[in-house]
Amino acid sequence: MKTFLRVVLILSVFIGCSKKDEFVNNPGATDLHNKPVGASAHDLLASSKYTSLKIEVQYMSGFQPDAAALNHLQTVLSGLLNKPAGITIVTKEIPAVSNTTLSIDDIAQIEKNNRTAFTSGAELAVYVLYTNGTYSDNNVLGVAYKNTSVALFGKKIQDNSGGIGQASRTKLVATVVEHELGHLMGLVDLGSPMQTNHKDASHGNHCNNSNCLMYYASETSDILGFLITGNIPSLDANCVADLHANGGQ
Repeated sequence: MKTFLRVVLILSVFIGCSKKDEFVNNPGATDLHNKPVGASAHDLLASSKYTSLKIEVQYMSGFQPDAAALNHLQTVLSGLLNKPAGITIVTKEIPAVSNTTLSIDDIAQIEKNNRTAFTSGAELAVYVLYTNGTYSDNNVLGVAYKNTSVALFGKKIQDNSGGIGQASRTKLVATVVEHELGHLMGLVDLGSPMQTNHKDASHGNHCNNSNCLMYYASETSDILGFLITGNIPSLDANCVADLHANGGQ
């Protein structure tokens, strides 16, 4: 029987602001990190400009992301990206926010106030924010909102994983963060041109293969049920082909 993967609680793609506001910690990084989702897909995938990648994961107090999920992320990226000097993931705790229902503008402001890892020399930097709250659309678990920026909504993830009869926390966190970074890598048709048409026209920049990591569906209970017994989903052949053609392994 075919398994239908309902990916991940409206894993939406957001286009970053064109306004050139400055990061507090590194104003000079503005132009490199305030671009639309997918704009840095080739730089992420290829080694021609950047030979290493640093992923800065900042989490709010009490919401440290699952370590096994981050290890899985590093393994997956090592098989997709051409980064001969390596991929590193660093974590840092930041203060929780009092308003736990967050908009894209709220998330961007938190990043602006706290991000410390920026692209420099031959090292590309990506920012992952793990919040203590939920998104303004309560079904959403994660968003990609700029070319090197994604956010995961920790309370929503914790409420729906790790308990009796719930999905594994490792599986859920890994699925969400890997899906969102897939958007930064240009999937689907978002900076990495399709080699074969596999875009789900009804759901934006997502794959039409229901078993692919980049598949989109809004039924939240389906992904949670799948992850109770199924494995962390992977990219299908069409998504991998798109990444390979844009400089990936």
